[in-house]
Amino acid sequence: MSKGRLGILVGGGPAPGSNGVIAAATIEGINQGYEVIGFRDGFKWLAQGEVQYCRPLAIRDVREIHLRGGSILGTARTNPTKSETQMKNVFSVFEKLGITALVTIGGDDTAFSASVVAKQSKGKIRVAHVPKTIDNDLPLPGSTPTFGFETARHYGVHIVRNLAEDARTTSRWYIIISMGRAAGHLALGIAKAAAATLAIIPEEFRGRQVTIDEVCDIIIGSIIKRRADGSQYGIAILAEGLIEAMGEQGLVKALPDGHLERFGKVVRDEHGHLRLGEIEFGRLMKELLTARLEKLGIKMGFIDKDLGYELRCADPIPFDAEYTRDLGYAAVKFLLSPEAEKYGAIISFVDGKMIPLPFDKMLNPQTGRMQTRQVNVDGEAYECACAYMIRLERDDFEDAKQLSRLAAVVSMTPGQFRERFGYLVGVK
Repeated sequence: MSKGRLGILVGGGPAPGSNGVIAAATIEGINQGYEVIGFRDGFKWLAQGEVQYCRPLAIRDVREIHLRGGSILGTARTNPTKSETQMKNVFSVFEKLGITALVTIGGDDTAFSASVVAKQSKGKIRVAHVPKTIDNDLPLPGSTPTFGFETARHYGVHIVRNLAEDARTTSRWYIIISMGRAAGHLALGIAKAAAATLAIIPEEFRGRQVTIDEVCDIIIGSIIKRRADGSQYGIAILAEGLIEAMGEQGLVKALPDGHLERFGKVVRDEHGHLRLGEIEFGRLMKELLTARLEKLGIKMGFIDKDLGYELRCADPIPFDAEYTRDLGYAAVKFLLSPEAEKYGAIISFVDGKMIPLPFDKMLNPQTGRMQTRQVNVDGEAYECACAYMIRLERDDFEDAKQLSRLAAVVSMTPGQFRERFGYLVGVK
């Protein structure tokens, strides 16, 4: 007996494992009596009322895609909730096609659009959302990762290890900007596993204003400390979320000519986010560091590298291939449950058990977004990461011999060095 039609769509940025969710949800949906319809490019064409950008999905269409990167349904960042007309178009297409259930795959913005569908349909369309982001910044229970994160970290580590060997061979430094808009999980995870020289993430500033001056000085301090130990190379990984933490005005203020447009456009997407990828943050940092080090008598070669786009459509590692199969299966199981008649939910797992998280409890009604899961900078995992980084530490200023060695690298007296860099570790 047919249970109606199940729609599947993918929104937001790509993440490894999207095809795994599509495959599992399609197979389980068909096995449970649904006809399955895949919508192309998230809510993009739905918001325009276009019905031709969809396709029926059969088991033969998806049975071999779970180990492939990308998304056979594409993806887009369209936010139909900003327009009453666009939401009417979405429901018009759903009605024409007889959609009775919906699985959305995406981050918190896609989750919000899905929650509006669940709320406005008043139970006519059951909705399950599968959380996706390589940033790992969605507040899933415990330490449950978002799918795609482990794969992104895996391939990111391989890239950074290769760059580290290049840095060692050529005696230069790499400034790597890692994706991670609101949290530093990916930057820190890659840096820690790849044994990078240091990582800088927004969370370490504990909510206070982040400035380019301080970020530059942290890196310069690492360079000086490495040189004092006879090493001329290094890898610094910066979370791209530092851009938002600094703010547009903070970036402009740090530039000698005040012209941020030299490093890209300052634009926002449909959800109001700064498009961080439009700003060449790595090149900006490279120029500032080069100029500041020259004033300290150090000539240094830097290479800037953005890291993220290479990771988003990678083939999923076994962890994500298995995890996404669980998620797709569980999404359909939730849609068939009595609870799905009462509320739409975000699908999560705890100890191997599916936990549906109601939209109303997960999404902020004012912002339409989930609370950001940030790196716990008070835990031992972060403490361990810092223990293996090369950064200026309080002990460097309290040990007279070490302080003299560091100061000599930049031809300063110990007192001058303390005055210049001591603030980084709370020393005056």
